Parts: sequence; structure tokens; C-alpha cells
Amino acid sequence: MIAEQNNETLSHISDQYARVFKDSTTQAAPRTFRSPGRINLIGEHTDYNHGFVLPASVDKAVYFVIAPREDDQVLLHAVDLNEDYQFSLNDLSKPSQTWAVYQLSIIEQIHKKGLKIKGFQAAFGGDVPLGAGLSSSAALECCLLFALNEVFELGLDRFEIVKMAQKAENEYVGVQCGIMDQFASTFGQEASVIRLDCRSLDYAYFPFPMEEYRLVLCDTQVKHSLADSAYNTRRQECEQGVATLREFDPNIASLRDVSPELVAQHRDKLGEAVYMRCKYITEEIKRVEEGCQDLVDGDLKSFGRKMYETHQGLQHEYLVSCPELDFLVDQTLSMPEVLGARMMGGGFGGCTINLVAVNHIEAFEAKMKDAYRQAFNIDLPCYKVRITEGTNEVM
Repeated sequence: MIAEQNNETLSHISDQYARVFKDSTTQAAPRTFRSPGRINLIGEHTDYNHGFVLPASVDKAVYFVIAPREDDQVLLHAVDLNEDYQFSLNDLSKPSQTWAVYQLSIIEQIHKKGLKIKGFQAAFGGDVPLGAGLSSSAALECCLLFALNEVFELGLDRFEIVKMAQKAENEYVGVQCGIMDQFASTFGQEASVIRLDCRSLDYAYFPFPMEEYRLVLCDTQVKHSLADSAYNTRRQECEQGVATLREFDPNIASLRDVSPELVAQHRDKLGEAVYMRCKYITEEIKRVEEGCQDLVDGDLKSFGRKMYETHQGLQHEYLVSCPELDFLVDQTLSMPEVLGARMMGGGFGGCTINLVAVNHIEAFEAKMKDAYRQAFNIDLPCYKVRITEGTNEVM
């Protein structure tokens, strides 16, 4: 079922498909697919340390209206940009329009898998806010691959789709992302979060009821230039921590194998910076597991407190926050209607995610917008999100 607020978006994309391809010779009726953006409740920077993450798919999505052709041509219409791009299945060179790199990356993966498709035509767009940390690129990749799998009966299961979409981003687009974004977009389930084991890729669903509390994202509208370099540095510091701790236990393969107690025990040997990074990661992995138990117990208050603990760790131990994010989280500390808040994503900008009582959301947004404008002279977009099912065909 399509979330009600997306009907207008979907109708517009369908209308644009009909307009752009009105003279097409294809006899096939178009089909429509959606793939949602994702949030992550707890478990930040744990993925590359082989820990747990706790994402969910949300009611902001990418849509493809698509039909097969009888030739080898691919015709794409980007509805949100009102731009077109055409290429042959036999020519996967880097496109002149940068947005088409994601579609070409998927075609390349299909070729590498030894699968055959014909040409196709598609109009696509959506309402996943760009740059807000909801992984619009993963949603696009998963949506197109899922659609082509259905249209051309390729026989891929969801897990293969996730892995191929991640490879597309790694190999053609050139972004060394983990698997969480594609996994959450494809495997999402209504009113549930997914605990994903980033080492084994085992996963389980946990209930996230939305009757009394909703999730609201507050978008700082900033992305500081420190993000990429700090990300690489944090990975190196975590690897350094593992190498040091392995001297005391050769069975340690990643920080997933390390307890917070062991980190504290070897603080001097690690050095202060590496100690702080390892402290945060080992505690965050534990927080995900404990947070899942909170959800099983129906204890959203305890879960919310863990969201605050995550932010404190990211701010003071992992050092990937920024003044704008810290300001937004601090604003919520005096609001009893907010159970939890933290920065979401890699850091140095993007959104905070807030767990807010349903009957206080409008007032919450108004207070946050006013405070942020006064402090930074920036308008603050806020996005209410519901947890919905993952990638599917819209019937």
C-alpha cells in the first residue's frame, strides 16, 4: 500500500511518463515500483566495525514507472530535474549527465551477473529529501534493480538485489558504502526496525509502534567539509585499536569482538584518541542490542535515552558532530514530549532524528524552527516519517 502523502508524487511521475513517452512504439503497459529512503535509529559507525545497526525504511521513496522496449535502447526521464538521458545497453561509458551514473551502475551489475535484459524506458522521481541522510541513491539503485528483475524475470531474490546494488555503488559510482542503506530500503517492514548484523548479515525485526510517538527529522541544511577526511581517519583509528587489542587477544578480528571493559582495561596502551573511538564503538554495539530489548519490552523511554547516549558518544568520543547538530539535540533536552534525539549519519551535518509525542509534533517543529533560525539564521526543514514496508511494486 502506498503511504497517503506519496499519492501526489506518484501521480505526477506517472503523468510525466505518459507525456514523455506518448509516441513510444513499445506495446507493453508500464509498471510502477517504489523503494524507500531509510533512517537509522541506533548503531552509527558500527557497520565498518562489523557490529549491529538498527535501520528502517520510511515513507519517503523513489518511484520508477517503467516499460520494456524491443530494442537495446534505455530512455530515462528524471522527473524532478526534467532531464532526459538515452544510451545503448552495449555502451556503459560514464554518462554526460551525472545523475544517470546510478542507473548505469545497475545495468553494469546485471551484465556482470551474466543476465540478459532488453532496452527499457522509465520516468523516475520521488520525495526522498536530497542530502538529508535518507540514502536516496540506495533507494534509486534498489528500485531500478527490483523493477528490472520483475519486468525481465531475472530470478533474483531480495538478498541478491541488495548485494548487487551495493556493488553498483562501490564499483561504478565509486562510493565505498556499506550494505545497510540498500538492505534497509529493500527489506523494510511496516512499523518495524531491522537489527542487521554487519558481519554475518543475519537480521531480525523488532516492533516500533507509532501510535503515541513519531519520528521527526530536523535537517541542519549544512554539510561541513570535514566529513570525508574524518570518516577515513575514524576507520583507521578503529583498525589501529583492533591491532593493539589483538596483542592481548589474538582472536579479535574487529571491534565487534571487543567489550567496553577490555577497552577500558587497555586505555593507556591504546592512547587517548584511539581509546575514545573504541570506547564509543563497543558501547554503541552494545546499545543496539539493549535497545532491541527495550522495543520488545515496549519501553520507548529507555530506547529514547539510548538515542541521547549515542549522540553524546558521537559528540564527545567519536568527534563527528558539529555545532548545528549539537544545538538541535540540546534544544530537546528540556522538552518532555521528546523521548530521544541524536544526530543521524556520518556526521558534520545532515539531520537529527527525534522521537516526539504525536500530539506535540506541530509545536515541536515550530519551536525547533524558531530556535534554529535565531541561532544560525538558517531555515530548518522538518520531516515527519513513518516506518513502512521496503521495495515493492505499486499495484
